[in-house]
Amino acid sequence: MKKSIAKRLAQSKRKIRKRLAKKAFPEKPGPMLNPGNIHYDIDQRSGGILYGGIGAVQMLVKKLELDQAINSGLPIFKLYNPYMESDHVLNIAYNIMCNGECIEDIERLRNDEAYLEAVGAKTIPDPTTAGDFCRRFSSEQVEKLQDIINEVRLKVWGQQQPEFFKQAVIDADGTIAETTGECKKEWTYPIKAYGGIILWWFPCPTPASRCIFAI
Repeated sequence: MKKSIAKRLAQSKRKIRKRLAKKAFPEKPGPMLNPGNIHYDIDQRSGGILYGGIGAVQMLVKKLELDQAINSGLPIFKLYNPYMESDHVLNIAYNIMCNGECIEDIERLRNDEAYLEAVGAKTIPDPTTAGDFCRRFSSEQVEKLQDIINEVRLKVWGQQQPEFFKQAVIDADGTIAETTGECKKEWTYPIKAYGGIILWWFPCPTPASRCIFAI
């Protein structure tokens, strides 16, 4: 971090601490929330977006060459018109990162000029085109995409210091899968008369290492 930026951040922290101090409260009682000295205008040259970190994500993708790995390892199109496989994959991923809840939310990003500038794109696939891309996927291609991501992830792990590997932390996600319990001897049913098993998925940094355990 530049010294000038660190200095500005430190000044900002000191300013807010001083502002929140009890001795800084107003002497006269009254509502705290009042109309501020705010003026609205449109900048002629600069643009702003809510998801400023998306530019850093795009830089990371380029540094790790994730887009190239997707295009070379996941051939779906015979011709590019004009989008490549990585454009579609990253377009859907970025939509989720930018609080998109469904594929139709891509349309708001397509119409955000500041967002397009942040990801360095003249245009991005619309929701209809993105949906058509998803329908081209087979189950084998989904697993292939996961393997490509895991391969690229090794580059990140390779940049870590030796001390990083002294301790491993397992990040697991558990899902309850409903069953009828017919395979369980002397099964005691809950009130709703169904049992369940817990499926644990362990993401690992090496290819072909996705593990599922049933409890």
